[in-house]
Amino acid sequence: MAQQPTRRKMYRTMQGRMVDIEKLRASNENVRAVGNMRVNARGDIVGASGQIVKTKEEQMKEYYEAPKGQVSDTRVRNPKESKPQSIPQQQVVQTQVVNPQANRPVQGKNINTFKPKKGIDAALDGIE
Repeated sequence: MAQQPTRRKMYRTMQGRMVDIEKLRASNENVRAVGNMRVNARGDIVGASGQIVKTKEEQMKEYYEAPKGQVSDTRVRNPKESKPQSIPQQQVVQTQVVNPQANRPVQGKNINTFKPKKGIDAALDGIE
């Protein structure tokens, strides 16, 4: 059984025009891409004058031929990290039960409650 040619998918725009995306990609693959990566639509590195400096195939070949690093058993210490930073301790906040009618504390009813810090307060705790 003979294979049928691949059928290109056509897209209909909002204005009703038919566009062949594959044909559009193929016709513009050597055009410099918009952005700061200095590549064209295929992924080739493009020089300032628009000429291809290194193709995508060459880049991939170099990447896979380069030796990969080995994992060492010892931990590499950051030179900025002279001592381990202490973990901030949770704070215990004392609250009092207030009589809502008299708007004053009720005698003998102090409650110690634990309120962990949340959000930005927890993130900034210990940073000076």
